[in-house]
Amino acid sequence: MDTISNMLAQIHNASMRLKDKVDVKYSKFAVSILDVLKKEGFISNYKVMNDEKTSKQFIRITLKYTKDRTPVFSGFKRVSKPSRRIYRGWNEFPRIKNALGINIVSTSKGVMSGDEAKKNRIGGEVICQVW
Repeated sequence: MDTISNMLAQIHNASMRLKDKVDVKYSKFAVSILDVLKKEGFISNYKVMNDEKTSKQFIRITLKYTKDRTPVFSGFKRVSKPSRRIYRGWNEFPRIKNALGINIVSTSKGVMSGDEAKKNRIGGEVICQVW
């Protein structure tokens, strides 16, 4: 099971239903992707929480909407999958939706957006595209 795809699908589905918050499974990699989404303005906030009954951690994500309640997070595409990894050089990241979307890239310096990776001249694994 691909936990990152599940997380992105849960965020997308909750935003289409105009939910305020959504809970997803905890992983360090998911938190680093949520850092990028928060920094780029696709989500409002997130918080790592503990479940009282099972004592497992989960992430509560606060979704972001425009003034007329249109979701900011409108879609995603998983590029690199567990079965097939996709790597790109720093100058090979594609533009997403006429520069309205971002690439999320896992580099040797951590997870960052494609624009930040271009600025730092670092290539890496293209995790997903978000718009």
